[in-house]
Amino acid sequence: MAASSQDQSYRADALIGADIEAYLEAHQHKSLLRFITCGSVDDGKSTLIGRLLYDSRMIFEDQLAALEADSRRVGTQEGELDFALLVDGLAAEREQGITIDVAYRFFATEKRKFIVADTPGHEQYTRNMVTGASTADLAVILIDARKGVLTQTRRHSYLVHLLGIRDVVLAVNKMDLVGYDRAVFDRIVADYRAFAETIGMGAIAAIPISGFRGDTITTLSANMPWYGGPTLMAHLEDVPLQSDVARDAPFRLPVQWVNRPNLDFRGFSGLIAGGAVAPGDAVRVLPSGKTSTVKRIVAFGGDLERAVAGQSVTLTLADEIDCSRGCVIAVADNPPEVSDQFEATLVWMADEALIPGRAYWLKLGTQTVSATVQQPKYQINVNTLEHLAARTLELNAIGVAELATDRPIVFAPYAQDRALGGFILIDKLTNATVAAGMLHFSLRRAQNVHWQPTDIGREAHAALKNQTPMVLWFTGLSGAGKSTIANIVEKKLHRMNRHTFLLDGDNVRHGLNKDLGFTEADRIENIRRVGEVAKLMADAGLIVITAFISPFRAERQMVREMLPEGEFVEIHVDTPLAEAEARDVKGLYRKARAGQLKNFTGIDSPYEPPENPDIRIDTTRMTPDEAADLIIARIIA
Repeated sequence: MAASSQDQSYRADALIGADIEAYLEAHQHKSLLRFITCGSVDDGKSTLIGRLLYDSRMIFEDQLAALEADSRRVGTQEGELDFALLVDGLAAEREQGITIDVAYRFFATEKRKFIVADTPGHEQYTRNMVTGASTADLAVILIDARKGVLTQTRRHSYLVHLLGIRDVVLAVNKMDLVGYDRAVFDRIVADYRAFAETIGMGAIAAIPISGFRGDTITTLSANMPWYGGPTLMAHLEDVPLQSDVARDAPFRLPVQWVNRPNLDFRGFSGLIAGGAVAPGDAVRVLPSGKTSTVKRIVAFGGDLERAVAGQSVTLTLADEIDCSRGCVIAVADNPPEVSDQFEATLVWMADEALIPGRAYWLKLGTQTVSATVQQPKYQINVNTLEHLAARTLELNAIGVAELATDRPIVFAPYAQDRALGGFILIDKLTNATVAAGMLHFSLRRAQNVHWQPTDIGREAHAALKNQTPMVLWFTGLSGAGKSTIANIVEKKLHRMNRHTFLLDGDNVRHGLNKDLGFTEADRIENIRRVGEVAKLMADAGLIVITAFISPFRAERQMVREMLPEGEFVEIHVDTPLAEAEARDVKGLYRKARAGQLKNFTGIDSPYEPPENPDIRIDTTRMTPDEAADLIIARIIA
C-alpha cells in the first residue's frame, strides 16, 4: 500500500515536472515586444505599467502586500492600490510622484513576452527618455483626458518618430475622470492626429483607458460601450514586431568577434541585424568590399541550414579574406554604404556642451572610430518644431550637424536600418556617452573625393634627409617660454644638418588661421589645422617644431593620433602661472586681468596640463639653452 502511494507521488511529481518543462519550452519561444510609455508629467505612465503587471498576474504575494502598505503610507490614491509605486523605485520619485529614471519591467501573457520602459516626462530628463526609446518596437503615448494634447506630448511624439518607432498607441488615460465621455476622446484623437501628420507619423491606434480603474486594459469596459476597438493588452499581443520586419531586409551581420579556437577554424561571430543567410550565399565584407560565400553557419546547438535577423551565429567563409571586429558581412548584391562624412541628427546628453571640431569616439554597432562634429546647421525646438540657429548643443538639445570620421565606416540611413544608422558619441577623456545620433546620409563630397596615390612616400622623403621625421609639440601657458626654447632647438638642429620647420602660434595666426578667434571652438580648430599641416610636413621627412599653448588635452591627443607611433613628442614647458604672469613680455596678462582680453588661457579660459608628457621642462630650474640641450639629447637618442 505504501509502495503504491509512493508510486502515485512519483507519477504526480513527474507530471508536474513535465508541465513545468512544457511551460518553459512554450515560454522560451514566445515573441518579445519591447515598448515604452511616455507622455506629459502625471499622465499616468507608471500607474498604467503597474496595472499591466497586476492584471497579467506578475506580482507575487509579498510584492502585493508591500504595495498595499506603501499605498497607505505614500500613495496618491486615497488608500486604494497605487499601481505607480510598483515602478517608481527612486525615493525622489515616490516623494514627488513623478518618474525620473528609466524603469524597465518584464511581464508575459499566454501569447507574448514584454519588456516595458517607463520613461520620464520632464523636459530635463529627455536624455533618459531617448535611452529608453532606443531599443523599443512600440510606444504608448499617454494623454490625460482632462488636459488633452500638451507641449510635452508633442515633444515625446517627435522623439518617438525621430528614433524610428513606427508603431504608436495613443492611450487617452483617466477617462473615468471625464465621465467616460466619447466626445472628449474623439476631440483629443482628432487634435493628436492633426499634429502627427505634421511630423510624418503613420498609423496610430487610439484607445480610451483608465489605468487606475482598469478600463480597456485587459478587458473591454462596460463604461465605454461606444468603443469597438481592441483592449490595450490585445493590441500589444497582436502588433507585428520590428524583428519580423528586419527579417525581410537585406542580410547584414556586424562582426563582433573573430572566433579562432584553433588553426583549423576561423569564424566571424555576431548578431544578425537584418535579413537571412544560408550556406552557399554570396556575401561581401565591408568596408574592404571583398566577396566570398558562406561555408557554414555555426550555432550553439550545431550547424544551421538557415539563420535570420535576431540570431547570434558564427559564419565561416569559403575564402581567406581580411575580416575583423567592426566589419560588416552583407549580401553581395545589395550591400550597405561606406563613407566617412555624414549629416546626422544629434541628441546631446552631456552636461558639458558640444565643442565643434573636437574629436569624440563614435560607436556604431561594432565599429568604433574617431569623429569630429561641425558647428550645428540648426537646433530643433521640439516644442514648436522650429529650426533655430545654434553654435553648439547643450544638455537635452536636438540638432542637425555634419560629422566626419577618421576612416570610412559601414552605415545605412537610420530611417532604413536602426542597427547601422544609430550611433553614440563618447568623450575620449572621460569615456562618458555625450550624445546619441541618427545618420541621415553620406555627404556627396565624401563620395567624390578620393586619395590620389603617389610613388614617393614618406619613407623615401625621410631616407633622402637621413633622419626620422617627428613633431616636437611644445605646450604651456602664455609666457612659459615655448617659442624661445623651440627657436633654440631649431637652431641647434640646423647646425647638426637636420631638416626642420618651426610653426609658431602667433605666426600661424597671421596667415593660415587669420580667420580664427580665441573661443574654445576656434582654439580647437586652430590646433586641428596646425596638426594637419604638421602631419604633411612630417610626411615630407621634416622634424616639425610647434609652439602653441594648445590648452586642451583632447586636441593634443587628436594630433598625436594623426601621426605614426613614436613620431609625436609632447613637450610640456611647465611654468607656474604666477611666474608666467610676472614675465608678461607682451603685456597680455595685464590686459586679461583688466578685462580687456577675453578667453585668455590661465585667467578666464582653462589650461589642461599634460598628464604624461614625453618631455617635461621646468623653466624655473633650467635655462632655455639647457632645456634645448635636454630635448635634443632625448630625440636624437
